[in-house]
Amino acid sequence: MRLHGYQKTSLDDVLRESGVGKGNFYHYFKSKEELGHAILDQLISEFLERTLEPCFAGETSHPVGQIRCFLDRVFELQRGSNCVGGCPLGNLASELSDVHEGFRTRLAAIFIAWRDRLTRALEDARARGLVTEACAPAVVAHFVVASLEGAILLAKVTKDIDAMEHSIVELKRYLGGYETSVVGSERSVASCEGSR
Repeated sequence: MRLHGYQKTSLDDVLRESGVGKGNFYHYFKSKEELGHAILDQLISEFLERTLEPCFAGETSHPVGQIRCFLDRVFELQRGSNCVGGCPLGNLASELSDVHEGFRTRLAAIFIAWRDRLTRALEDARARGLVTEACAPAVVAHFVVASLEGAILLAKVTKDIDAMEHSIVELKRYLGGYETSVVGSERSVASCEGSR
């Protein structure tokens, strides 16, 4: 399903690739849709636990550095896959949002959770005087999520990790434009703290 999409993958394809018989499948899942929801729930859980939250685990870390850590983490995942597959959540959103309400609502929830996590980091940065008052946390977080998804898509389509790398550099520059002089040399240190 990751490479061919949900709709183009038949139940017979799933059974053949997994080596599971129909009886066993229907013991655990009532339909392909229920399997799709279980796969999506697993993808969401992995994204939150392995990609998003590790960068935000240190509450004393620099919040903008945490976002930079996250950007670096996503970049490394895409580089590791040689730009094949793109973002599984983005792919499913693109494929199913207009045709399947159950998937759309689950996918919208993860993008909202992702945006909200970045928003909280930026709100923390504002409260600590690390970003200027001009930084509107929810708006900036929304822009970062949308830009990162676009960068992943460009890397997938062009099979060129440089497309994503340039976007990450510009996103970091954009975030840096909101940082105050209080940040100083903490920026590079904070970016590394979240990846430990």
